[in-house]
Amino acid sequence: MATPIHTTSSLCPVCLKRLPATLTREGHEILLTKNCPEHGSFSTVVWREVPGAPLFDSWQRPKLPHKGGNRQTPVSDGCPFDCGLCPAHNQRTCTALIEITSRCNLGCPVCFASSGEGTHRELAEVKKMVESVFKETGGCNLQLSGGEPSIHPQLLEIIRHADKTGFEFIQLNSNGLRLAEDPAFCRELKEAGLSSVFLQFDGINDTPYRALRGRPLIDVKKRAIANLSAADIGIVLVPVIVPELNTSQLWEIVRFGLEHQPYVRGVHFQPISYFGRFPAEFTPRHFTLPELMAGLEQQSGGRVHATDFVPPGCEHALCSFSAKYITQTDGSLTRLGSGSSCTCTPQPALQGAIKSIGVTARQWSSPNTSETPPKDDLERFIQRAKSHSFTISAMAFMDAWSLNLERLRGCCIHIAQPDGRLLPFCAANLTSISGRSLYGRKQ
Repeated sequence: MATPIHTTSSLCPVCLKRLPATLTREGHEILLTKNCPEHGSFSTVVWREVPGAPLFDSWQRPKLPHKGGNRQTPVSDGCPFDCGLCPAHNQRTCTALIEITSRCNLGCPVCFASSGEGTHRELAEVKKMVESVFKETGGCNLQLSGGEPSIHPQLLEIIRHADKTGFEFIQLNSNGLRLAEDPAFCRELKEAGLSSVFLQFDGINDTPYRALRGRPLIDVKKRAIANLSAADIGIVLVPVIVPELNTSQLWEIVRFGLEHQPYVRGVHFQPISYFGRFPAEFTPRHFTLPELMAGLEQQSGGRVHATDFVPPGCEHALCSFSAKYITQTDGSLTRLGSGSSCTCTPQPALQGAIKSIGVTARQWSSPNTSETPPKDDLERFIQRAKSHSFTISAMAFMDAWSLNLERLRGCCIHIAQPDGRLLPFCAANLTSISGRSLYGRKQ
């Protein structure tokens, strides 16, 4: 029997018309349901309560909306049609993405950006966007993306300009192909001011790469990690998780990361979202956050627990989870902080964003491994925490089926536009079932 839990708003996956929506419980599943007068009803599972994982009602971290900062577009048509950001948005920018190219040297069947044979953004335009983002946000974490940004011919100059502008954490979102073949280029990235690489990493064997990327790549990933480590650049492994493809490799991916410390700083899982063109009868199967948490506990044999993970302090609670550990010298993991799925007293969204910016920058950057020998146990613990801390986190991006406008208004990951606007990530990438983009991204 279906039981309504909460009302919100969403979009029709066919026509992208705004619709009333309801979060509804059916047994152990929480569904987002909506009805379009023209295209019918849609129901999508957004949370599966599985043994050991947090219950939906316990997964809370309410926030007091942040309405400060520059809001460049007026409220006219209502969410999600006024993004830029508009005054109805409830969070500041934590991470800004600048897409410096639409070209890619891989051509994945699964791609947020629909990249391929595109163009590089002109250096002058990129510099202007870098300056605009810094001015509009007052400083945030910066990710250079694409396409495949490592093939932009002026990438080093872009990084230097971002560093000079004042960004303290600059990250490259990369498939690793060029990084695997050019160790000198990795050293140049470090010298230019690059802090970290967000490395596409879908599994520990070639099966998921053949399915998601169209070719075997595990050896390429290993060479990229070796070259980045030698260049003293922090690395975050970023797997796209697809049901029945690589869901059995969750812990193997984490273990691979742990074996490549101290330069691999964590794993950031991204359950697949459905952007692009699909058949009219397509039914998405979302791999939900509690399934991921429970899978990590089960596959790790209890080295990590679902109760280790906490909701985010920055974005909406239903968007992500994280936990931080220290790898001890005997290989055991010690969780840092206290795990609690429910934080029911609302906290300022701005406070969470500022903390997240700093914590992310410190954790995902290269560790300082050149310190003097510790004098006592306290110094030894502090040095170990710096060099061998490791995060396990996940981000569940929304598509046209799962879009919840309350979550969207709390988004802190924004894609910069040439005209100065900042679009929430899920709004910028959202497409109808026919592939029509909500914000004009070419599909």
